[in-house]
Amino acid sequence: MTEQSNPAGAQRVGLDLIAPEVYTPVLRRLTLVAAVVGLIVALVLAFMVIWPVAVLAGVLFMLPAAVYAASIYRRRIWLVGNVIEARTLLGRRRVDIAAAAGVEILVFPGRLSRIVLRVTADRGRQIVPLAMYTDAGGGRELHILGLRKLADALAACPLAAALAVSDILVGQLRAEARDAGLGERPLYRAVKLVRAKDTVQPVTLTDTDIASLG
Repeated sequence: MTEQSNPAGAQRVGLDLIAPEVYTPVLRRLTLVAAVVGLIVALVLAFMVIWPVAVLAGVLFMLPAAVYAASIYRRRIWLVGNVIEARTLLGRRRVDIAAAAGVEILVFPGRLSRIVLRVTADRGRQIVPLAMYTDAGGGRELHILGLRKLADALAACPLAAALAVSDILVGQLRAEARDAGLGERPLYRAVKLVRAKDTVQPVTLTDTDIASLG
């Protein structure tokens, strides 16, 4: 993990696959429902046990949902220059792509398959979502600006693996620019490649796999 400052004036680009505005109302409703249910539990128990125990039970019932909502709400990923910044419930993490010691693409197969970029630098590691696809052929892909900035940052890394992944992202951008079908998009082809292996475990693409997607 690197703590170096970001380049002055570098553009900050969000790398969230799903915009925060989409799920923020859902998280608010989840927290509200958990609070109401916790209050009901506390009121019901108050007739059977002493009130401190009832209140504690209500809080414990509400707490997991509230913590989950807070952790999702705070989770953000940005790219500033060549540095990935990730905000979590407990703090921030920075990983410099240009100084990366490892760059990999992983596919999590399933009915909703996910494909992510994993960057390791020094003792830090960060995962960046690239796309997710359903069995029916639908899905969501990282926006064009995010893909382009990631490709540029990876191209600045001396690792051969980083350059190969950069080429895949450039290929994805070109496919999206001409509005190509999913079958012509490298990220979707990577998911299909892993699905063909009939595994339920996350798969790290090999050099051969990545070369076949170029």
